[in-house]
Amino acid sequence: MNQQKSISELLEFSILNIDKPSGPTSFDISDFVRKKMDVRKTSHFGTLDPKVTGVLPIALNRACKLTGFFLGHDKEYIGIMRIHEKIDLDKINKIIKEKFLGKIRQTPPVKSRVKRVEREREVKRFEILEQDENGKDFLFIAEVQGGTYIRKLIDDLGKEIGGAHMLELRRIRAGIFTENDKRFVNLYDFEKAVDLYLKEKDEKLLRKILIPAEEVLKKVY
Repeated sequence: MNQQKSISELLEFSILNIDKPSGPTSFDISDFVRKKMDVRKTSHFGTLDPKVTGVLPIALNRACKLTGFFLGHDKEYIGIMRIHEKIDLDKINKIIKEKFLGKIRQTPPVKSRVKRVEREREVKRFEILEQDENGKDFLFIAEVQGGTYIRKLIDDLGKEIGGAHMLELRRIRAGIFTENDKRFVNLYDFEKAVDLYLKEKDEKLLRKILIPAEEVLKKVY
């Protein structure tokens, strides 16, 4: 579809699937994209904490109207948590199965910008994948309803097992957007594509990373 549209049409109603690095906020990335591409408006689908990496869809211009529609879509994460007291893996798995799968109640963390009221969220998958040699670091995967706080999920689990905190977290899916998408792009390659278009009028690389919003809507309906 994006080969049929002019580049100006694509810039007016497209989405970028950005690989967010650790450090900047989601707003920082959205604002960087806006300034770099010299477009009127950008918005991101689902906030990631500054240290969290991975899938961050950024809407351009008219596609920003779709932001609210995508925020509630399921998200998938992979991360590393550290427990404070050694505990048997089978016991952790049992507690996860009993208390942290399905519909759960969760209060947003103190640093959250949203109102701190308890709300219901669904955890569709929360699984320990690996345990390191020291027995305290665990690789996990979690598939959750949009609006679920993974850091809070780990903290709440920690209260059941003597303490736990998250060391690393990466979002690998946000709704239909995944890190396996051929148009998933890091900031270096994004800048390269935009510079090639703005400085040399070569739109080839930019076309490869722009996802027409119509294409996205077809996938969710």
